[in-house]
Amino acid sequence: MRPSLRETLLRNAVSLFSRSGYNAVSLRDIAKASGANVGSLTYHFGSKANLLREIYERHTKPMNARRLELLGEARRISNPDERLMAVLRAYVVPAFTSSTEGDGGGAEFTRMRAVLSAEGNADAREIIADAFDETSRLFIEALADCVPGAPLEGVVWRSQFLLGALYYALVNPERVTRLSGGAANGEDQEAAVNQIVEASYASFRSLSAELAASDKSMKKGRN
Repeated sequence: MRPSLRETLLRNAVSLFSRSGYNAVSLRDIAKASGANVGSLTYHFGSKANLLREIYERHTKPMNARRLELLGEARRISNPDERLMAVLRAYVVPAFTSSTEGDGGGAEFTRMRAVLSAEGNADAREIIADAFDETSRLFIEALADCVPGAPLEGVVWRSQFLLGALYYALVNPERVTRLSGGAANGEDQEAAVNQIVEASYASFRSLSAELAASDKSMKKGRN
């Protein structure tokens, strides 16, 4: 079935934004790539910012919904170490299993997210915040609960490192294959999920170790 003009405009916008960024792409560029005129874009979306907002909403809502579903299951685990692993998987897995452009994933949309996050456009920054901040705060809260006493600063920084690992694994998997000389397959999504979760688990778990070491040092100083 031939996609509608609205669908074509959205797909071509993602493609152009992922390659050139938000700032460099005009409505005219998107219209030309779609075989349409600028009036079609303003009719369907009103502005470039509204177009970007719709792209984010249609891609992120399914992924965020799945993340929150898995997070709810993870938070019912009583053991904090097992819960930490489950919370991390709840965040990571939907980014990989939502693997098509229509259900919240896809390499092109992920590449666009990475490009726009680095670009710093005010409209894009606001749209990205609206799409992810609420869910991100819930995950940060859940991660902090798994490492009681850990400083919020450390939890937030490590959550940023987790996001960076996700971006790179999804956008540039062939680098893993190349640098490992073929020993690792960057396209193996199950392996990627496991590696990211295990590395992030060690990262967050180390906050407890640092806290314990600090307490031990303070007790020594008082003796």
